[in-house]
Amino acid sequence: MAEASPDMEKYFSTLDGNLKKAYSIAEKARSLGFDPEDNVDIPIARNMAERVAGLISAIAPQLKGTGMIRRIQELEKEHGSSSWEVAFLIGEEVAKEKFCRFENRKEAMEIGVRVGFAYHTMGIVAAPLEGFTELKIKKRQDGKEYISAFYSGPIRGAGGTAASFSVMLIDYIRKKMGYEAYDPTEEEVKRFVTELHDYHERITNLQYMPSDEEIEFLAKRIPVEINGDPTEQIEVSNHKDIPRLETKRIRGGMCLVFGEGIAQKSPKLWKRAQTWGDKFEIDWSFLEDFLELQKRIKAEHQAAQETKDDNPEKSKVKPNYTYIKDLVAGRPVLSHPMKYGGFRLRYGRSRTSGYSAAAVHPATQHILDRYIATGTQIKVERPGKAAALSICDSIEGPTVKLDTGDVVYLNNSAEAKEISPRVVDILFLGDILFNYGDFSENGHMLVPPGYCEEWYVRELEKSTVDMFGNLDTEKLSSLVNISPDNLNLLLKDPFRHKLSAEASFSVSEKLEIPLHPFYTFYWNAISRQAFSELVDWVSKAKVELSENKVSKMVLPLDEKAKSHLELIGAPHLVVSKEYVVLEKNNALAIYRSLGLDKDPDIKRIKKILEQNPETDVLGIINLISPVKIRDKGGAFIGARMGRPEKAKMRKLTGSPQVLFPVGEEGGRLRSFQSALEKGRITGKFPIYACTSCNKETIYKTCHLCGGKAKRKYICSICGANEEPVCPTHGDAKTYAHKEIDIRDYFDSAIKIVGMKDYPDLIKGVRGTSNKDHIPEHLVKGILRAKNNVYVNKDGTTRYDMTELPITHFKPKEIRTSVEKLKELGYDKDIKGRTLADADQVLEIKPQDVILPSPFETIDEPADEVLFRVANFVDDLLKKLYKKSPYYNLKTKEDLIGHLVVGIAPHISTGSIGRIIGFSNTQGCYTHPMWHAAMRRDCDGDECCVMLLMDALLNFSRQYLPDKRGGRTMDAPLVMTSRIVPAEVDDMIHGLDVVWNYPLEFYNAAAEYKMPWDIKIEQVKHRLGTEKQYEMMGYTHPISNINEGVSCSAYKTLPSMQEKLLGQMQLAERIHAVDTNDVARLVIEKHFLKDTRGNLRKFSIQQFRCIKCNGKYRRPPLIGKCTKCGGRLIFTVAEGSVVKYLEPSISLAEKYHLPPYLKQSLDLLKMRIESVFGKDKEKQEGLGKWFG
Repeated sequence: MAEASPDMEKYFSTLDGNLKKAYSIAEKARSLGFDPEDNVDIPIARNMAERVAGLISAIAPQLKGTGMIRRIQELEKEHGSSSWEVAFLIGEEVAKEKFCRFENRKEAMEIGVRVGFAYHTMGIVAAPLEGFTELKIKKRQDGKEYISAFYSGPIRGAGGTAASFSVMLIDYIRKKMGYEAYDPTEEEVKRFVTELHDYHERITNLQYMPSDEEIEFLAKRIPVEINGDPTEQIEVSNHKDIPRLETKRIRGGMCLVFGEGIAQKSPKLWKRAQTWGDKFEIDWSFLEDFLELQKRIKAEHQAAQETKDDNPEKSKVKPNYTYIKDLVAGRPVLSHPMKYGGFRLRYGRSRTSGYSAAAVHPATQHILDRYIATGTQIKVERPGKAAALSICDSIEGPTVKLDTGDVVYLNNSAEAKEISPRVVDILFLGDILFNYGDFSENGHMLVPPGYCEEWYVRELEKSTVDMFGNLDTEKLSSLVNISPDNLNLLLKDPFRHKLSAEASFSVSEKLEIPLHPFYTFYWNAISRQAFSELVDWVSKAKVELSENKVSKMVLPLDEKAKSHLELIGAPHLVVSKEYVVLEKNNALAIYRSLGLDKDPDIKRIKKILEQNPETDVLGIINLISPVKIRDKGGAFIGARMGRPEKAKMRKLTGSPQVLFPVGEEGGRLRSFQSALEKGRITGKFPIYACTSCNKETIYKTCHLCGGKAKRKYICSICGANEEPVCPTHGDAKTYAHKEIDIRDYFDSAIKIVGMKDYPDLIKGVRGTSNKDHIPEHLVKGILRAKNNVYVNKDGTTRYDMTELPITHFKPKEIRTSVEKLKELGYDKDIKGRTLADADQVLEIKPQDVILPSPFETIDEPADEVLFRVANFVDDLLKKLYKKSPYYNLKTKEDLIGHLVVGIAPHISTGSIGRIIGFSNTQGCYTHPMWHAAMRRDCDGDECCVMLLMDALLNFSRQYLPDKRGGRTMDAPLVMTSRIVPAEVDDMIHGLDVVWNYPLEFYNAAAEYKMPWDIKIEQVKHRLGTEKQYEMMGYTHPISNINEGVSCSAYKTLPSMQEKLLGQMQLAERIHAVDTNDVARLVIEKHFLKDTRGNLRKFSIQQFRCIKCNGKYRRPPLIGKCTKCGGRLIFTVAEGSVVKYLEPSISLAEKYHLPPYLKQSLDLLKMRIESVFGKDKEKQEGLGKWFG
């Protein structure tokens, strides 16, 4: 068991106790026979070995209770937890049938691969069950046998490294079982090349598209054939009819494993294979040659792209346009790559950032017209691909120009909200906070940050220690003439305590450190010519003194020169449209930075400019200033809006409330009311015979008398059968397509519920999609409708949310009283003080969850939804199961302390969590470890929760759709009761946990060093110790996590026109955005593609009946629906084809886009008019959104 402190062990014991109590109640309820199984269908797993066994037993039940779990634990003691060696060895032992027998060698090898693969993926994801499909044994050209491994789309959920690991695992098992290596023909090798290109260009972009040479190299040497089932309707463009290949169509699983797996992750694979490859007789030495090939190809590409760069330092990191290439209309571009005025990189971690989540100042959210909210995903230039956004008010806010001409620096969200309508130009967006761990985990070199308060304080501390031998604030106070109290405040909290400009210059001069960043400007944002013009203008200033110090500078209004002042980020006022006024600290900072206090003659500056023709503006400033000035800009990071934040109840198509088929009789709304009017439902149902009254029923428990029912089987030829195998015709079906009297079932359900008046609308599904077509009990649907909740594919009710990390919180932020938090085990704050105040900072426990309950939202908050779900569960326990209610909630606040199950797409393991409060955001705030337990980071991913008792009572594997991906993905096949840090996604191990970064880190970043060149404490350094769960640090404080925008304007604006207008207005205002490029990308990447695609769909569309929803490839000659006589309509309307045409044309005209793009639009317009005709009476301006 993992190490934990006594307090943490007590916490886990509390969770375990509550979990066992809930299981006991649910087991008794389900034993009554109203569900597909008579027991809870989610086994508890306390560790990874149990998770693996629970997951694989879904398709190999013979492994249960075989000793495999114990063997995994033995191997872990020998080789270490989560090691690749354990996965290889346990896979081999299963394949050699050491735990149980299988039908044949092929099945044994397949289960061995699944077990090893599941262990490698922590027993969490569904990829071992459905991403890896099967093994086939084929003949080599010399007649010997080799292994062909089949993959499908769900392999994506495993990730590239795990997918490529599975190929290595199959190779290992192949050798141990005595099969030969794959011997590809030239034709097969060429098929790999063609198919990868087709998938990348015609289906979806691969994260890494290897070159032809790379593909051929790997295809000839990988000892296992990477194969796959066809996942697309499209055939490959060449090399179709190959004898040993089963399909002509594109195999998505193969492309993912080959491209995003082995080709992309070869460095990781080779690093592992080098370590223990010989020991396991794995000869993948060809990877060494492959890496050399990759380096050569990359070097040739860079040499071809290389251009002369005057600044070798800047050339170390180049603009990356990847994030902006797939732009979507209506989602704003916030900054072009590395453009001055965009997001300035700030290193650090707040309470709610890290683990791929970034933070910006809340004022930035407001001045971006509220498009960017807490939880909104942004696509970024670096260090990764994307990030979920939270807020941090201790970093730099935006600098904006108002309609009066004033330039204002905003560090207060209330002020930003007030003046946002007056902003005409966003000069600087402010900081974006990324932690060290995000750079180390992405393997991205450190890039220079802008000079900031925490860097300044580290230099101040070092200089003080160098001068006095220790950090003696008394001696420092005497030297710089600043009180010790003020110095201590500055050192303790540099974000909120700043020196005056005069004091800052004094400290810098006496300690020989750079000027405080608050009085440093973005000097490199302007050219040398602009700087010369700015100096000329400043020389005309009227300088006002107070106590012999500059207190104000009044300059004559000169728009051109003023624009230079704006670009360096100097706040100023415009008075009477005649003067520009710099006040107090800003006036002093500009004046002294230019050295004008010592020598007001600007000829000196001009001379220095002439003598240093190659020096940039910051370099010139350092030649003329009395103190050192650092670069305040550093690296700027490009960004655009990705997915908006999300917090809503999940609803399936048609919003069903029960997994009970209503067939065509349910009408357009799929309602039981419509079916009751007809008195029948026709569909696929299981058949049971009651052992008491001999009546036929579709339930395990008779709906008429309550007796136990026995299942019948149906032979498609001779009818009903008692046994699953017909003695004459073989396997019988477990269901029949038949008509049932819905009134019987509905009346019995109403009788059980005891309701006189049932809900006006109860919705079912058109037909069940599970293997045996088992329906839910109708009582559940009536009670869900009563409580206004909806069902998911597995019988549970889910609440979906954007994932956000949090390591510390304040009681006032989550609407939970101090008394309640004490009950939950929160006794002390991070400073060890007894919890007494709602403003104290507490460290969150690893499985505690703060759910979304925003005041401004278009969807229902989590507390309202889960309150109703809890009431539904209590009604279910009372009415159907005849048990005592479990939740007994009186208010929404009573949800606090109850357990939930968290799960994410692509995974098959639920994680236990505990509700401790609700935030005014649309994010699921929880410990990063809990996100990692779901194999998720916080880059904009989403997860969901369900109430524990809802899952235990209502989840059944037998409800899951019988299709690939549906049988296991996004379903809690196993439940993790306790998070073990060593057994979660290892990306969390890179999260840094320090309270501040050392000076050496900033120096390393300034020198473009790699993250591993500087050591900072991370989670991985604490594994196996008590501190792995607690005592985490953060570098940047937050006043209140709820201070930002809670709902993105993108979600509230009703039409695409309004969204796009907002996007273009922001592009025009943000200095770091190229507006014309945004217009071009919107048309090329969105409007043109959509319009062409919809025009093509219009010509091959189906027709739909408005009454019964029946679909027709061609309309019947009778001109109406042959099923119900309803009117037929198009499924693709003319409006959906032409909706973006006029906006595209007007956009191209307004922003003067290239002639080629305009001509492409004109040709598209001609094609559309050839289909729909030209409306002569159409008003010219109709449909135009611009110009």
